[in-house]
Formats: sequence, structure tokens, C-alpha cells
Amino acid sequence: MKLWDKGFSIDQQIEKFTVGNDREIDMHIAKYDVQASLAHAIMLESIGIITADELKDLKRGLEELAADIENGTFIIEASFEDVHSKIEWELTNKLGEVGKKIHTARSRNDQVLVALQLYYKENLSIINDKTKTLFDTLLNLAETHKESLLPGYTHLQVAMPSSFGLWFSAYAELLIDDVYMLNAVSKVVDQNPLGSAAGYGSSFPIDRELTTKELEFATLKYNVVAAQLSRGKSERSIASALGGLCNTMSRFAMDVCLYMSQNFSFISFPDELTTGSSIMPHKKNPDVFELIRGKCNKIQALQTEMILITNNLPTGYHRDYQLLKENIINAFEDVKDILDIFNYSIQQVIVKDIDLDDEKYQYLFTVDSINNLVVEGMSFREAYQKIGGQVQAGTYKPDLGKQHTHVGSIHNLSLDKIAEKYPKQ
Repeated sequence: MKLWDKGFSIDQQIEKFTVGNDREIDMHIAKYDVQASLAHAIMLESIGIITADELKDLKRGLEELAADIENGTFIIEASFEDVHSKIEWELTNKLGEVGKKIHTARSRNDQVLVALQLYYKENLSIINDKTKTLFDTLLNLAETHKESLLPGYTHLQVAMPSSFGLWFSAYAELLIDDVYMLNAVSKVVDQNPLGSAAGYGSSFPIDRELTTKELEFATLKYNVVAAQLSRGKSERSIASALGGLCNTMSRFAMDVCLYMSQNFSFISFPDELTTGSSIMPHKKNPDVFELIRGKCNKIQALQTEMILITNNLPTGYHRDYQLLKENIINAFEDVKDILDIFNYSIQQVIVKDIDLDDEKYQYLFTVDSINNLVVEGMSFREAYQKIGGQVQAGTYKPDLGKQHTHVGSIHNLSLDKIAEKYPKQ
């Protein structure tokens, strides 16, 4: 059941090692292999390699397989090397000799590559949509809690006044940077590699523009060698973009864990969103956000893995490329889950009232006090020394009424501008 079968059996130990868990991973790209096979069949008919009747049969067979994949009845048995050999076998079993023609003018190399590109393209779009959902949630939270003050910290020391509106909208605006990167990598994968075959094209007069149009790629990867070399480069680019998004969510999740602790006690969550301890009955643990943090940090390491697997490979296909597939696909699936659970959980955050009369916040407004003196005519350095002297002497009294009016500050969040800035797809 192998596309490269030449009539002899391979050593079972070698086969087990080389196939790995491709069958399980390939379930994620099965529908895309069917899509690409249909486009390829349409192209073969257009250049006279198969007849109109044969194309009709192949369409019917591929549509049936697509339905099986959609409803979950499609499986890749252990007798098959991968999804590609399974699909060709199914077509041959159902349709006879015409099923054997589907592989004409392509290699498993470009067959795998185009299925992966289609998977990447669609799932980058899904992640983009889910990121927008989280972005909207954060802006809504910022609007709801814009009047709620929050102590700002530097070096984990009480620093200056902030607000929950500023906190939520900060991470919302950081997501915009991540979307810039997602959009950039979407362009990288939106190039059709089909027709590059084993990396050096085909002597058949194939129509690569036709398959590009059928598969709705934005453009074609024209050079057949470049098409094969894009395997690895695409994954490195994707890992970088997903890693950037995960960096934002990991840092936000860390804030959530910190702010939930009793020492900060800025926020809480409903009991049903937290977990307990097996021996300490008082515990409300932020396990969801700890797992988000851990999973996001793991995904940030993926770019290094993608680089090291492909870093010095010479031109042409190498089996090393197979090792890219599992973890990049797992990263996509994890990021989608993380975005969903982050959005679901953060919507239920409970923002607490913070007592700014608490002794530990007594110096939160020192900068505002300095600025008041500067406005009255004192130099900044003199004002700094005066307030600093009051702090040292224990005579400092804060002014809680100072307004921060510039764009992007506590009292001028510019949420409408941040929303307008979000990239259009």
C-alpha cells in the first residue's frame, strides 16, 4: 500500500521507524489532499491525460472521500503508509484503473507539500479570526473597567497608577502586532507548489496556473526547486508567527496568575473556572492560565526546532522534512484551543476594588506630585528632590486627583483608535 511500491517488501523494523505516526498526523490534512487531488484531476483532463468521463468518475470518488472525512468515517489503516497512499487505494478500489491515473504528473513530495500549504492557509485564517475575537473581548473589558484603578509595577515594585482599562487594552493592542505577523506568513503559504513534483518539475505539459486557480491560491510558486525548498521555510515562518502570538498570551496569562494571588488580589474568577488542592481546602488555583502559559512557552520553542531540522539541508527533498509535520500541526491545534479557552475564561474575570489607602500604595502618586510642582513653575530636578525628601522623611501626602490626558494614558485610552488600527484581512 505504498506509492513507491516496486514489488518487494520493506523490512518491518525499518518501515515502523520511517512511517512513525504519520497516519495519525495525516488525518489533519486528509481533506486538503482530497481538494488538491481534485484540482490535479481537473488539470489532467484539461491537458488530455484523462478523459472527461474519467474526470467525472474521479470527482465522484473524491467527493465521497471528502464526505467520509467530514463525517469522521475515514480512517487510515496500519496497512497504509500515509493518507496519500490510502486515498489513491480507495480511488482505485472504487473506480478501477482510473484511480491509478491520479498520481500522473505529481510526486508524493508536491502532494504532501500542497496539502500542508492548504492546511496552513486555512488554519492561519482560523487563528486570525479567533485572535480578533479575543481582541474584541479585551477592548470590551477595557471599556467596562476603564475607571477602575490598578497599581502599576516596575521591577515588581509599586510604581505609578495604572488601570484595568489600560491593562486589558495593552494586551489587545499587542495582539495587533501578532496579527501583522500572521498576515505576513499567510502570504508566504498562499503560493501553490503543486506541479513541482519531486522538486524538478515534469515532462508532462501540466497547467500549474489552472491548479492555482482551482485551489484558490493567491499565486504560484513558479520555480519548481523553490517550491520544494519552501518546505521548512514555511514552517519556520509559521512557528515564528505563532510564537509571537503565544508570547503575548503567555505574558498575559502570567499577569493573571500573579494578580489572582492573595499578595496582589486584584482579580478573581468564578469557582467553577478554578481548581483546588488535594490537601488545602482554601485553594483556588488558576490552572487554566498556568497551562496556557506553559503551552504558549512550549510553542515559542518550536521555531528553534524547525530551524535546526532544516538549517543545512542541501537542495532537494530529504526525509528530515517529515519531522516538521507533527509538531507544527500540533501547534496549530493547540493555539486554536488556547485562544478559545483564553477568550472564554477572561470574559468571566472578576475585577476587584483596590484600596489605594493601603500603606503599600502610599507612594503610587509620587510622579504626579512631582509633575504638579513642575506645572507650578519648579524645575523637574528640584521637584524630584523635594518629593524625594518628603518620601524619605515620611511626610509625603499623595494627590489622587491628577488626570492623565495624553493619548494612550489612563484617562484617555483611545480604544476607538486601537479598534480602528486592527488589520483588515
